[in-house]
Formats: sequence, C-alpha cells, structure tokens
Amino acid sequence: MKDRRYERTTPVQRAAWPIILEGHDLVACAQTGTGKTAAFLLPLMQRLLAAGIPSTADGAPRTRVLILAPTRELAVQIEDDFQGFAYHTGLTGIAVYGGVPMHQQDVALRSGVDIIVATPGRLMDHMRSGATDFSGIQALVLDEADRMLDMGFWPDVRRIVSSLPGSAAADGADAGRQTLLFSATMPDEVMTLAHDMMREPRYVQIGRRGGPATTITHLVVRVAAQKKADWLCRFLRRASGPVLVFSRTKHGAERLARRLSTANIRAAALHADRSQSQRSAAMEGFRSGKFKVLVATDLAARGLDIDGIEHVINVEVPTTRETYVHRVGRAGRASSTGTAITLMSPEESRALASLERAFELRMVDESQSDVKDDTVRVDAPTRRESSVDASTPAAS
Repeated sequence: MKDRRYERTTPVQRAAWPIILEGHDLVACAQTGTGKTAAFLLPLMQRLLAAGIPSTADGAPRTRVLILAPTRELAVQIEDDFQGFAYHTGLTGIAVYGGVPMHQQDVALRSGVDIIVATPGRLMDHMRSGATDFSGIQALVLDEADRMLDMGFWPDVRRIVSSLPGSAAADGADAGRQTLLFSATMPDEVMTLAHDMMREPRYVQIGRRGGPATTITHLVVRVAAQKKADWLCRFLRRASGPVLVFSRTKHGAERLARRLSTANIRAAALHADRSQSQRSAAMEGFRSGKFKVLVATDLAARGLDIDGIEHVINVEVPTTRETYVHRVGRAGRASSTGTAITLMSPEESRALASLERAFELRMVDESQSDVKDDTVRVDAPTRRESSVDASTPAAS
C-alpha cells in the first residue's frame, strides 16, 4: 500500500471492505474520485490470497474474479491498479478490451489468470472462441453499473452473467458467487435489474445519491454557441494545469481539438472513432503534460483518473444528471477541489435549469468576467456531510 501512496481509507472503502470480506453481495454508490476501485479490488484480493491459489489440472491459475467495465480506458485503469496492488502477491490479471489484436489476450486467457477485467463486447468474442474458463469464478464486479446495465450493454452483460457459476441459467452452479455493483449514480431501473443477479445484497451510499462531490464548485458562463470556441481559447491561454473539455459529439470534439491546436494550445481529441493507439496516445499525452487540454466525448467521463485536473468544462449543457455527475467528477477527486464550468447558449437555459433543480445547485454566473483574471473567481460551494448506509434489504 505504501508503494501506491495509500495513507488512509476513504468512506466508501471503510463501508465496503467488511461487507465484501464477509462474502455478501453489495450495491455501492459513491461520488466520483472517492476510491471505489480500491474499495472492491483490495478486499477481493485479500480473499483470494487467504484461499490460496488453486490451479487447473495442468497447473494454470483458475480465473476467480471477473470485473466488467463499460470502456477500454476504465478497464485499463482497473487492471493497472490491480497490477500495482498485486506486485508482491503472485496474483495475475489481464485487461481484455477491443481495438487491439485478440491473439495476446487469447494466449493469456488460455494460460490462466486470477482476475479478468473486461469490456463486455471483447469478452464475448473470447467466450465464443472458447478461450475463457469461468468454472472457478467466485466474484463478479460491475464497475460503473449504471452504464453496464443500460440498454446498450445489458444484452451482453446478461449473456456473460448467465454463463457464470451462481447464475440461475448455469446448470448445477455454486450459489456462493459474490456480485458487487459500484457506481457514482444508481437509477431506480438499475436497482431493479441488479436484484435479478444478486442475493440479499447489502447497500452502501456515500453522500447524496447521484450527486456531484461537494469539493467541486459549479460555474456557468452565458455565451452564444458560435462564440464558445473563442471563449475557450481565451480561458485556456490563462489557465494553469491540465483542463478536460467535454463535447457532446465525436465530430465536435475533433473539430474543437483542431481549433485549439491552431490557436497554439496543446490539445488532443478522445472519442470512439479514434483507434486504440490514438486513444492511448491522447490519454498518455494528457497525463504526462504533453497536451494541456483533452477534448473528449463521454468516453472520458468514466475511467479517467488523472491527478491535477482542476477544471472540467462542458462545451454544451449536459442533457442528463448522470452525464453531468460523471463529467465533473473528473475534477475534485480524492478530496481535492475542482471547478466545473458549463458554457450555456440561450437555447440551453432550460436544460441548465433542470440540472440546477436536480442537484439543488447554485451555479455562479461568471459571464460578465470575460476571464479577465488569471484564474476564474469562484464562490465556495455548499458542503454537505457524507452519509453511509450499509443496511440489509430488510433494514432499508
């Protein structure tokens, strides 16, 4: 833990660890940047180590933990955290995701690993080729569960879950499989689907359900749609540190990144139409400081954990509360402070009002400042105390 610079636990970790170590199913909802990855990885690894390292007849490790994630970036990040935690343990793991050749993943899966972190589509490809063996699965984790269970991912997730031990569709399955769902937002429809795959789950709720972290200050700038790129250029020339900019569309992100580069602002684009090598280069360049600005679609709203992001800018007003929470949560992580700036054109006023009502937020209007100062002036947000609910279904 010292190697990973972990000095203290976070509320979600303190609440989740005893439940996971006792073998219970768990639904955990906590704000972004609160340490949810370590909240499930560390206790699962402790359970694996306590049980020893079983192997197949030919001596290969048996896969005991499957973690599903909605994006390649999040899968890579979880697997990177696992490798850091597991360095002295002998446990093995692999990230399985699309956009790269399947061969190396296939070899690793057939050789055997303790933990698989995967996106559903690519994992289904490997299942069809016969590269996976889930007979030893003891725990299933759905990270960013609201995305994993939405209409786009649910068919693949359902097929994967039904093939695992402990599922109703798995003939003669061991009913002891542990299922863990983690997310920053947990809509009611997700809870309904979750009950179909869980056994008497416990619940952990950190902070206000579905709300942004209280360490984030929320600003709105009123600016005409056609002038947003100019406003952004002026702001970025004065801003210090990395800035994450969100665009609603892939085309918009690409066009804005080119516009910033033309203005001599080091920027890269991140969206689903870019190749995996391009996406990796954009992420690593942003992480290392090669790029001051990352212009992204919601692909980067989950799974992007980069120190030092003080400003997240929405070029358009997000259309859903979940989108807003996950975007602005890239700043203000691990108890640090951050600022979320939303650029609002006149036709977007209704969407903004809806966000303000949903979160009981007061977005400070900085429209008249025109970024005259070196830094944006902000008012401190109202801070709410985090609450923890680790109840059983009967108690809730």
